[in-house]
Amino acid sequence: MTGPQTTRRKRANGVESRQRILDATVEIAGERGYDGTSIAAVSAKCGLPASSIYWHFKDKDDLIAAVIERSFETWLKAVELPGDDAGTSLERVALMAGNVARSLLAAPDFLRLGLMLALERRPTEPRGRAVFLQVRDIAHRRIAGIITDLFPSLAEDEVQTLTTYAVAGADGLFVHREVQGETVDLVALFELHARLLHDAAARMAARAGR
Repeated sequence: MTGPQTTRRKRANGVESRQRILDATVEIAGERGYDGTSIAAVSAKCGLPASSIYWHFKDKDDLIAAVIERSFETWLKAVELPGDDAGTSLERVALMAGNVARSLLAAPDFLRLGLMLALERRPTEPRGRAVFLQVRDIAHRRIAGIITDLFPSLAEDEVQTLTTYAVAGADGLFVHREVQGETVDLVALFELHARLLHDAAARMAARAGR
């Protein structure tokens, strides 16, 4: 008979195995990209048989999508504007941007893999690409909400313009660090990007006398 303790142990082992598989996939995909990632390579890297991988994930595309989702969840926690006690709105925005940059440095997988997939055009769209576009939409809405909270008088089209600028700028800074390497201070650049964004929003509001 299977008791509660045995069931908990199996569940814990299943969670651990899943994390090992995802960690291995991150390493493989980071080195070889989407096309170079295979179930066999992931199996060799994590030390688990292919059957264990297929027990958790339907196929490679499902596996890549899970990697993007896991990394995105970690990143999204950083997209939270600190409270009023953290200083002025400018200081709060810069602090949040620094936290976002740190989260990307700690868990870059969703953006790294997602951008690879987003820039490719395939006859059949990988699920990972669809997941990446969905999570980007979540991020876009989160950032738009923060801009609206800070500058409630801005029109909707202005909020969307600023949000697009914020996301596109963050993408560019991330890619720049991927190209140039660790000498690029991503935290400092994200903080600068946030200050410029805040300044642009303030000028938009002031220009209309709002």
